[in-house]
Amino acid sequence: MGASRGNLQLRPVFSWGLFRFWSFGRVETSGGIRASLAGRYASALFDLARDERQIDAVGRSLDALDQALLDSKDFAELIASPLVDRDQAGKAFAALAPQFGLDPITVKFLGVLARNGRKRELRSIIRAFRRIAADHRGEVTAEVRTAHPLNDSQVTALKQQLRARASREVTLDLAVDPTILGGITVKLGSQMIDASIRTKLNRLASAMKG
Repeated sequence: MGASRGNLQLRPVFSWGLFRFWSFGRVETSGGIRASLAGRYASALFDLARDERQIDAVGRSLDALDQALLDSKDFAELIASPLVDRDQAGKAFAALAPQFGLDPITVKFLGVLARNGRKRELRSIIRAFRRIAADHRGEVTAEVRTAHPLNDSQVTALKQQLRARASREVTLDLAVDPTILGGITVKLGSQMIDASIRTKLNRLASAMKG
């Protein structure tokens, strides 16, 4: 049984656990990502990594930086703070590179970000690089947002469901977003799968207005 909201048609996609998933609309493709600011930087980094046959090494370095943004308050503040000038940022990146085990290409790239005053784009660049790399491998990236971290069994089950839906390998980009209140949202290719409590409450509020 379908549902609608205005002119937007929703259709059930699949169920997982207690969540009911719905697909609708379109989201940005990898080509669209390359057109954004973060996408242009990610594309340049990917092209260099591909030419040097270092895609996996750069990917691991970006994963380490992404984890550092979650684990280290100091590093997150370094990236976000407008008070850290370009020279200071460059020196900080160079000092942290051995600690994070970064490959040479990523180290040089961070230097470029610092000189260009674009360090605050790092998180978006990491996500864009992952999607470009996944597209290169013939995979699709699913951006998954949950109010609380998923455990290993939930991640495995979700990946299997999405792989079956996409009919190809799926890379999960997991993030915790407390603003959705509960449930889950997934961007997969041309679909937005939304089973968040926030969206359900919004739909309920809209229905009550009618």
